[in-house]
Amino acid sequence: MRKTPPNRDVQREAREWRRETDRWSHERHIERGYRIKWGYVAIAYLVEFMVIGASLWGAWLFAGVYSDGDSQAFYFMLLAPLVYAAVELCRVPLGILARTQRSYFIRALAIVGIIFAAGVTTKSVSQLGEMMFHPRLTDAAKAKTALKDAQADRGTIDNRIAAADARVAQYTSELDQIEKRAAENSSQLAGLPAQRCERVYGTNSRGQRYSNMKCVTDPRTATLNASVAKAGADRGAVTKMLEEARKARSELDRGAAERKVADAEQAYRNSVNRSQLHSFTAMVYGVDPIDVSEAQVHAFLRIFVFVPALCAAFASTILALCAVSVRKTFMDEDDLGATVDPAATPYMLDSITDALREEMALHQPRGVPNEPSVAAPAPAPAAATAAAPAAAAPGGAVIPIDRRGPAQAASAGAGA
Repeated sequence: MRKTPPNRDVQREAREWRRETDRWSHERHIERGYRIKWGYVAIAYLVEFMVIGASLWGAWLFAGVYSDGDSQAFYFMLLAPLVYAAVELCRVPLGILARTQRSYFIRALAIVGIIFAAGVTTKSVSQLGEMMFHPRLTDAAKAKTALKDAQADRGTIDNRIAAADARVAQYTSELDQIEKRAAENSSQLAGLPAQRCERVYGTNSRGQRYSNMKCVTDPRTATLNASVAKAGADRGAVTKMLEEARKARSELDRGAAERKVADAEQAYRNSVNRSQLHSFTAMVYGVDPIDVSEAQVHAFLRIFVFVPALCAAFASTILALCAVSVRKTFMDEDDLGATVDPAATPYMLDSITDALREEMALHQPRGVPNEPSVAAPAPAPAAATAAAPAAAAPGGAVIPIDRRGPAQAASAGAGA
């Protein structure tokens, strides 16, 4: 199937339309005095929308974590980020205004607005940066707290072992005393005379005779029995406390404390190695990552958070500023931007006059004699040279372009 050849007229019209459009755009740019590269502006807006979207999403997550399930507090925490996003959206238009406005006062106001909006953007982006480092810093802080607790336990292990040994010795001594007292009471109870029993005869109130068995016990027996029972109860309580003290003492092991400290130190080192901030801080200060202090980490955190935030705040604005090409309008300079040296003006006027005369001689109708000025005339006096244009002007044959004064004409003739 043969392809239909393109219509040359359509292509020619399209080409002329593009040229006319480009010419109109160029003239419009010249009249306005600036040209905006909208591709760069689109990139600046894209960056701005990405910053705004990330800030709003981070604020949403932040509110979800710290509102503690309170829906009212959640939405309260989102009001300020919405206002910040609206302020951040003004930075690109303010950058364009700072380049296109001709009033220096308006430019200064636009620059002040850019600084204010950049401050808001710095706040939002720095919050995102802190949220990025927060989980790893939290893990490192928990591991460091566990390490400090283990080291404290190791430092007090001797004192706690001594206290536990003292408690075991105390309960052992009390149990020995109770055993001794119980043994003495038992021996005394065994040395008492046996119970005496005898039959008692008598007559009751009715006159009936009776016969009963009466047993008499030593009065010391009840006291000794009570002492023996109390000793048994005390023995049980002290034995229980002694077992607990011995169990607590068995848990106090110096080797276990050392192993606990080693495990906590290894867990803290693993948390620090997972924290990029600790690694960079240790690299800058030249120490082991586990030995960096909290002050050093937070000092480096300010660099890692605020410097990128400032760069993100001004990046799209700088791109918007560079997207505007400013030039003087046609009222301020010639379109070509050319300047003419005043000393060369007479020579340019002579060239233009000769060209016009030749053009008029070529287009003059037949039968009309040429002006004698077409040929190269001999040098004439200054007065005659000055009067020639004035004499020829009423006839319309010569256009009086050379308007130099007599003195300038005489000097030009002398130079020739």
